[in-house]
Amino acid sequence: MFTWKDYQRKALTALDDFFRKLRSAGLDEAWRACAPVAETADGNRTQEPYSRDAVGDVPAVCVRIPTGGGKTFLAAHAVARVGKALQDTEAPVALWLVPSDAIRAQTLEALSSPRNPCREALTQYFGERVRVCALDELATVGPQEVGRAAVVVVATIQSFNVKEKAQRTVYSFDETLASHFQGLTPQQEARLDRVTEADIAAQPYLTRADIGRVKTSIANWITLHRPIVIVDEAHNNRTEQAFGTLRNLHPACLIELTATPAKGSNVLYHVGALALQREDMIKLPIVLMEHPTGWKDAVRDAILTRDRLEMLAAKENDYIRPVLLFQAEAKNGEVTVEKLLEHLTSVDGEHIAREQIAVATGNQKELDGIVIGEPGPIRYVITVEALKEGWDCPFAYVLCSLQDARSAKDVEQLLGRVLRMPYARPRLQVEMSKAYAHIVAQGFARVADALADRLVNNMGFERYEAAQALVPAQGVLPAAGGSSAAEPKPAEAVVALPAMPTAAVPAALQETVELRPTSNGATAIVRGELSAEVEDFLLTSCKGGKQQDAVKEGIERERIRQAALTAPSARGVPFAPLPQLCMDFDGALQPVEKRMLAYLGQFDLFAEPVSLAGFGVRESGNTFEINLAEETVHYEVSDSAQLHLNEVSPHANENDLVRTLEGECRQMDVFPTNLRKWLLAVLRHLQGDRHFTLTTLVRGQFVLAEALRHEIERRRKLAVGKGFQASLPGFACAPPQDNGFRYEFRFEPNQYPGRPPFYAGRYRFKKHYYPVIHDLREKRASKNEWAEEFTCAQAIDVHPEVKQWVRNVEKEPRFSFWLPTATDYFYPDFIAELRDGRLFAVEYKGEPYKTNDDSREKKAVGAQWEHSSGGRCLFLMAVSDDELGRDVARQIDDKVRGR
Repeated sequence: MFTWKDYQRKALTALDDFFRKLRSAGLDEAWRACAPVAETADGNRTQEPYSRDAVGDVPAVCVRIPTGGGKTFLAAHAVARVGKALQDTEAPVALWLVPSDAIRAQTLEALSSPRNPCREALTQYFGERVRVCALDELATVGPQEVGRAAVVVVATIQSFNVKEKAQRTVYSFDETLASHFQGLTPQQEARLDRVTEADIAAQPYLTRADIGRVKTSIANWITLHRPIVIVDEAHNNRTEQAFGTLRNLHPACLIELTATPAKGSNVLYHVGALALQREDMIKLPIVLMEHPTGWKDAVRDAILTRDRLEMLAAKENDYIRPVLLFQAEAKNGEVTVEKLLEHLTSVDGEHIAREQIAVATGNQKELDGIVIGEPGPIRYVITVEALKEGWDCPFAYVLCSLQDARSAKDVEQLLGRVLRMPYARPRLQVEMSKAYAHIVAQGFARVADALADRLVNNMGFERYEAAQALVPAQGVLPAAGGSSAAEPKPAEAVVALPAMPTAAVPAALQETVELRPTSNGATAIVRGELSAEVEDFLLTSCKGGKQQDAVKEGIERERIRQAALTAPSARGVPFAPLPQLCMDFDGALQPVEKRMLAYLGQFDLFAEPVSLAGFGVRESGNTFEINLAEETVHYEVSDSAQLHLNEVSPHANENDLVRTLEGECRQMDVFPTNLRKWLLAVLRHLQGDRHFTLTTLVRGQFVLAEALRHEIERRRKLAVGKGFQASLPGFACAPPQDNGFRYEFRFEPNQYPGRPPFYAGRYRFKKHYYPVIHDLREKRASKNEWAEEFTCAQAIDVHPEVKQWVRNVEKEPRFSFWLPTATDYFYPDFIAELRDGRLFAVEYKGEPYKTNDDSREKKAVGAQWEHSSGGRCLFLMAVSDDELGRDVARQIDDKVRGR
């Protein structure tokens, strides 16, 4: 069973919001309202402008998702969601474009196989009313199916991408499609290609009498239905010819999915590689072992790594057979496929049974027809370049590249093969959550830099993610059940400098810093911490401006790499669990969350008179408009013709519409019978009191459903507020049990949801649990003053009673600690574990906010959490200077020491 991932829900919500906003506000305003806003290190907020370079005024957005993120699954859900949000249809037409025939075959299989999660995604929305077909199967789709069933056409962009249309089958006259082109409106005909002299030359059965006739072609069929266009790996198709091809198809919208968007892509939502790790989609970090002593040592250690993993895999609940991928050298290299195969199978070599090895090259295709994920003998795969496109094996755990790491072709594609997590579920053995790479090279830092570039440029990683993703091996794999929390060896850092520093290395740094001249300047090798003193010295080699920025960037990248190895979370040190606030609910203790508060506040759809404020309809001969919460959704004449908005089946009645709305508005905390009763009451209110016809409501059913969802949520929020105020005195921390609490939150080592820009100041925090720190600036924006939250974090970090701490991330209820409030969840800024085992939550409030209603409510719920914890928890609402004249550091110290 494939379960939803948090980032997939957020990506689909971003698409929903954009296309709904587009209907009411237009393209530019929708982009400004929904596109991501980046925050720079100095606190400024920026947003990329919308680019029309691709397809002009056709809405075109990109979801950036790294390798292994489940793009096909996400796109399958997007077809239905965007069909409703943009086109108000339950039967959209989608054109799904892929970069190659191999990916086309794989996508068709995924969307057609009944038990495949991608097919189940389509079935969830359409049931069996969906047709998935290749271009040459389109003639089997009857005219009566269009508008009643979703149609998904899977093709390569090359099928359409041609200068002379007569040269491609998709543009050819096809009489079998003629029934689809009957009764066209003038607006529809205007979009379609007609028969030309070139067509007559290419298809002799056409005559000059056919010139000017609408061409019944595959391309025209697609154009006629204004498809939702999904472009997989879109960065491969961003040429002017490809753009022109897409424009000619007159799509309703264009949705790109890629790990590495090109310049000009309108990235609406970005999924980071670390988000995939948090959701157990990929294995990270990549444990990198360099082998300067030769390829045979690399092969031996890679085999030992795989063997050890197979022993650990036996303790997993799922069947896993770890696979080792070898990247041999080409014919003119030293370690060819033949030489490696002989070494692996010979008595003098590794003595591996030949049946356990598959060779996958241009000439040998021993993987064809083999499903690695099923029980079988294959444990080793030898290749030279890329494996077959679409080959997917989460059992691949170890990569051994015998090519030069700086120039090895396709190494990032092979790295991608070992990153996918088996079954997309967490592993019981921590070593089974990592990937392993053995490289023939000298020096971890040099190899890591080369591979990090591949992760960024070709696999969708951000620089900071790539720096964390590659860690050196700390000796051999630990014994089963052994501790992984041992102190690691110091990580060597390599920083490129534009020139040799003019001054000698200071005496205090001579054991730490080594300088080597290069043809492009110099290289600094730092063995130990990249302290502020080391940074100051290295910057003496730079002029100001770009040179200094480049060196600072290199230093920060190496600091992240060091922290990825030395941070407590990276070493497997656990963070103490935090008790959740609970209360007695019908005789049983339950965590306090929104739905419970809504129940306690007597959430009832009939608690207020039936109404739907803000919903309205205005109709004229050429347009049909629906008002929703001060926004207007417009339907043009062409939309009406395409979506059949002016046609309502004579058998449609209130119950039909209620059934549709119920599916759109289903709520976990509302009984279906109550929801149906309320929906029917709303429909009768709209018809009887506000004089809307049933036809009008059916035409706008999806916008109506959105208005109903907003109204349900508004009523729920009122109940949550009432429930919170009435129940706060009864909130209590969950009781302790075993090594934690009955209901608790834990900061897991690989699940920090922090977002860039991360902290990059000169002060080096020593006790932060994770390698990076979310949303923390050393100085105030545009001012040379210490930022107040930084001062608070620094006071926590230096306090002798603090063991470790976390910068808590807001609006991440699965991965951050929260407390309930009357309106939402409250995420304290900092969570610290003290040396005596107590937990300490700190919320910082600046001067303008420390006494407002929101702050008072947070202070009250934090105090309740502390008071009911039996001395196990502390809460502080810190301010710059409190009423006693104490600064932040003194407030923290007094709280910890009980003064």
